[in-house]
Amino acid sequence: MADNKRTCLYDKHVALGALMSPFGGFDMPIQYKGIVEEHNAVRNQVGVFDVSHMGEVRITGPEAEKYVNYIFTNDIAGATAGQIFYGMMLYHDGGTVDDLLVYKMGENDFFLVINAANIDKDVAWINEQAAKFDVKVDHQSEKYGQLALQGPEAEKTMGAVFGIDTTDLVFYTFKTINYENDDMIVSRTGYTGEDGFEIYASHAVIVKMWDMLMAAGVQPCGLGCRDTLRFETGLPLYGDELSAEISPVMATLSMFVKFNKEDFIGKEACATQKAEGKVQKLVGLEILDEKKPIARHGYEVLDGEKVVGYITTGYRGISVDKSLAFALVDREVGALGNQLSVRIRKKVFPAVVIKKRFYQSNYKK
Repeated sequence: MADNKRTCLYDKHVALGALMSPFGGFDMPIQYKGIVEEHNAVRNQVGVFDVSHMGEVRITGPEAEKYVNYIFTNDIAGATAGQIFYGMMLYHDGGTVDDLLVYKMGENDFFLVINAANIDKDVAWINEQAAKFDVKVDHQSEKYGQLALQGPEAEKTMGAVFGIDTTDLVFYTFKTINYENDDMIVSRTGYTGEDGFEIYASHAVIVKMWDMLMAAGVQPCGLGCRDTLRFETGLPLYGDELSAEISPVMATLSMFVKFNKEDFIGKEACATQKAEGKVQKLVGLEILDEKKPIARHGYEVLDGEKVVGYITTGYRGISVDKSLAFALVDREVGALGNQLSVRIRKKVFPAVVIKKRFYQSNYKK
């Protein structure tokens, strides 16, 4: 624990009695009152997460748009300031460096939000690729703290607690405002399947905003329910559903890979995977047993006696009360409705392929 980094809210988590654990090189809160209670608060009211462990990189310069489009699978060409894009950075063989958000701050000015566990690797990759372009790479992870306010009451809470009007923001847009004499980014984004906002500001402002939310009775939430929430609504986690070995084509995220762009790193490899259809694919599974056993990461998926894949994430869905999983399986057995089985410890349980979105997301479009 001593070697891990701490966010600006670490002391607040400890004071609240949070269960702390290493994650992505940081000591992070896993839960406060309990995963189920925190999960349900986000689904039904509102909850707040400390996500200050996430990384931020600013890309500016005459070729910033050209450069970001080259390292990013989605297409930012012609975007307007205030738009946000989800996509991936890829290796040349199509494997995933990371999945990330790209904020368009202005002309040739982009703000990249990367995963905590990948910060050092991502920044090195970004700098390496930038050598061929007229751009400036500014690693800003130490500058920002970040809160994620999530749930159907998030918009109301932003107004009531902070006096910030967010009614002008739709899903995947943001604005920069001055708050407490500090420039702050507020985006209508999140990782829960619910409406909500992510706030980037100085450490001092984030600490003050956290205290205001606690005083208002908002439920603090840990990474435990962040994982159950994202899982239920079909959202991937790097290291499970995406990795250096798992491309976005395999993860069935090709909608965020714009093959009509002139060029980007990994384009040719992913296009070949998509055309040939030989790689494995990510599917949803329901475990068909009344005891609802949990299929953990790495457990085998079988078609008869043959191993055809493995579990990437598995939980008992809190909102739907079913035993559910994501699995990376051979493409020929991944059709909806196909009957498979999962080896959970020493027993084999029947399973069926279903859609990966187990719970309907509730975004403000």
